Amino acid sequence: MLQQSTVQFLRNLKKNNKKEWFDANRTKYESAKKDVEDLSVEIIKRLSHTDDSIAHLQPKDCMFRINRDVRFSKDKSPYKTNMGVYFSKGGKKGINAGYYFHLEPGSSFVAGGLWMPMPLELKKVRQEIDYSWDEFSKITGSKKFKSVFGDLDMSNESALSRPPKGYEADNPAISYLKLKSFIATTKIKDADLTSKDLVKKVTVHFESLKPLIDFLNRAIEE
Repeated sequence: MLQQSTVQFLRNLKKNNKKEWFDANRTKYESAKKDVEDLSVEIIKRLSHTDDSIAHLQPKDCMFRINRDVRFSKDKSPYKTNMGVYFSKGGKKGINAGYYFHLEPGSSFVAGGLWMPMPLELKKVRQEIDYSWDEFSKITGSKKFKSVFGDLDMSNESALSRPPKGYEADNPAISYLKLKSFIATTKIKDADLTSKDLVKKVTVHFESLKPLIDFLNRAIEE
């Protein structure tokens, strides 16, 4: 579980996204960061029973910085109003598919998969989906997966408008072959964030994602 003070810090940060306020509340930030680190350790420990490829991870391998890169953004707010943790065998800087926990009051979620892979990895994933469509369709169509995530993100931001080069429009896998990211997401209620069952809930959701993660990583690594 997370402390209520961690959730409240992020709420306050959203209202006061300025360096002066952050510096004055740095102690509260450090406490919130430690809280998320402790949560990450518990998730790694529990998820490792199902996916031992992430057993070696430490919080520093998984947690994203709260500072925003504002160099190319019109929004010059210096800080993210969320804390994100990515559990992947290659760490947050690796190319592997993995599991993601997003902490943001009112907009928290659990997700997993592969976000915006580079052209080589994207080509490999598309080939694997095409070659192993029966297997992939069973993963995304399984009762367990659909009950939690529904489907992969098919939004305009995640998909091409036309079939990628080399694939026909009548390919049975075309809706997935058009994807630029392969991500499944489910929301987490604010009440769950401070519940003693948070680690269990997040881990159970991650376990539902493991067949997808394994498929994507196999595609990348072969």
